[in-house]
Amino acid sequence: ELSVSLLAVIVIVCGLALVAVFLFLFWKLCWVPWRNKAISSNLAVLRSEAGCTKETMADKLKDMGAISFLEAAVKISHTSPDIPAEVQMSMKDHIMRRTRIQRQTTEPASSTRHISFKRHLPRQMHVSSMDYGTDPPAVAEQPTSIGRIKPELYKQKSVDSEDPKKEAEKTCGKINFTIKYDYENETLTVRILRAFDLPAKDFCGSSDPYVKIYLLPDRKRKFQTRVHRKTLNPTFDESFHFPVPHEELASRKLHLSVFDFDRFSRHDMIGEVILENLFEASDLSRETSIWKDIQYATTESVDLGEIMFSLCYLPTAGRLTLTVIKCRNLKAMDITGYSDPYVKVSLLCDGRRLKKKKTTIKKNTLNPTYNEAIIFDIPPENMDQVSLLISVMDYDRVGHNEIIGVCRVGVTAEGLGRDHWNEMLAYPRKPIAHWHPLVE
Repeated sequence: ELSVSLLAVIVIVCGLALVAVFLFLFWKLCWVPWRNKAISSNLAVLRSEAGCTKETMADKLKDMGAISFLEAAVKISHTSPDIPAEVQMSMKDHIMRRTRIQRQTTEPASSTRHISFKRHLPRQMHVSSMDYGTDPPAVAEQPTSIGRIKPELYKQKSVDSEDPKKEAEKTCGKINFTIKYDYENETLTVRILRAFDLPAKDFCGSSDPYVKIYLLPDRKRKFQTRVHRKTLNPTFDESFHFPVPHEELASRKLHLSVFDFDRFSRHDMIGEVILENLFEASDLSRETSIWKDIQYATTESVDLGEIMFSLCYLPTAGRLTLTVIKCRNLKAMDITGYSDPYVKVSLLCDGRRLKKKKTTIKKNTLNPTYNEAIIFDIPPENMDQVSLLISVMDYDRVGHNEIIGVCRVGVTAEGLGRDHWNEMLAYPRKPIAHWHPLVE
């Protein structure tokens, strides 16, 4: 029995030894080569990527800047399984902090003349208040500064957008009148003869027309014809006399407004006719008959006069110069038939007035000459966000000063105000002068 038990123990020990030998040989033959192969492949991938990174790192820094360098560093860290996540995040924060410091140190310092301008800007427009965040921005979404040129702001309006205006300028019949100037008495005689093919304003398909006559820019002296009942082809045959010196005829305009009389409500305006060049329409020495199309209008257009000024911008100095040259045919605001005009220029930014300056006052005139320069210090990066409001004022010693008319220039202005501004930006350091009509 003892010998049998010893024999069983020996057999068990031999079996365990054979199993251990088999497992050791299996580990040596299969597991170790596979692990070495995986490690060598990973090292090869790391070496290849590191080699490519070293070769292309200089080009990336030249072409894409610090942001592309950050992206390349993040890619390398993701391919390495041995670098912990905490180390990757610390590297990322370090590179971002270094990029922000470099960006802040390379920004040019603004001129001291522009400090007062930037102080009045809204808070969201200051470059220093921009938060770039901690996450690296994408290459395609590079941050833009305030002074970046926006081509969409300089696009002219298309021809299609002017079609509604052309449709609004439809004719509403014709009117026949004569003009003649009496050189001895210095009187202009206007004779309203007839109107033809007027539009119907009443429910019965007819109108009750009459005509108002002005010799602009004077609107205090006006004449009016008799009302003709229920007709679209009235015959007026009435004469009116305007005392005016011969030297002022070149600056005067004849304005005819055709109305439909209504007994119980406001009179409806049919249209108007404006004759600007009296000497071109007639020699004025003899009576000349003139036919004119009546232009559609709902209200009487008020001629407030015109102002001539020049714009010049110096990009290197950041200085905008507006030179007020002169005005002509201003509206008379005093009982004497004249005004005491001066010009006030306001610098606007997003609807807020930052600064205002004004010229001297010219007494008792409707055609003042100033030749005065008004200067504003505006950085180049803010030129696409500002505009100028030019107001012609009538000085009054007693009471408040009254506004004669205004006009506006800037990127957001319309018509001539936008075109004048864009022409100034296209030709820096060159004064650009234009006449601008005044509006209410």
